[in-house]
Amino acid sequence: MSLSTTIAQSVVAELNKHTFSLPFEAVFSVIPGFELLELDTLRVIVVPKTFEIETASRSSSKYLVSVDIGVMQRIGKMSPEDAVETIGNFVDEVIEYLKTATLDESPAAQCVGVVNDPIYIPDHLTQSRTFTSVVNVKYVLLG
Repeated sequence: MSLSTTIAQSVVAELNKHTFSLPFEAVFSVIPGFELLELDTLRVIVVPKTFEIETASRSSSKYLVSVDIGVMQRIGKMSPEDAVETIGNFVDEVIEYLKTATLDESPAAQCVGVVNDPIYIPDHLTQSRTFTSVVNVKYVLLG
């Protein structure tokens, strides 16, 4: 299994063992996506994103792995503003947790950065009444 896949699956395990304000089950996927009917409940999908190797010295390297975490849910009768507030707060919780959490299944991986882009997609809110946000988390491993 590739290092990027291992880290992504470790993130899934870490998210699923922690208690957040909204119920969900994180899943790993190489092809992200859901049908609208599947989005009545909060969906969290983790996908490997990038893999970089930098030379640290003549005999060691620094491995940079990033994963994307997609957060999606149909907002139903909730207003777009309420959805951005409620589900956006959940996304903030995920960010705050992962930026300092040790991945039990990959303890050598250390979070070195988090980007939430897009925070939400306005077109999804208005056209399909779906909240969609993507969090990118970058991990470093020395070897």
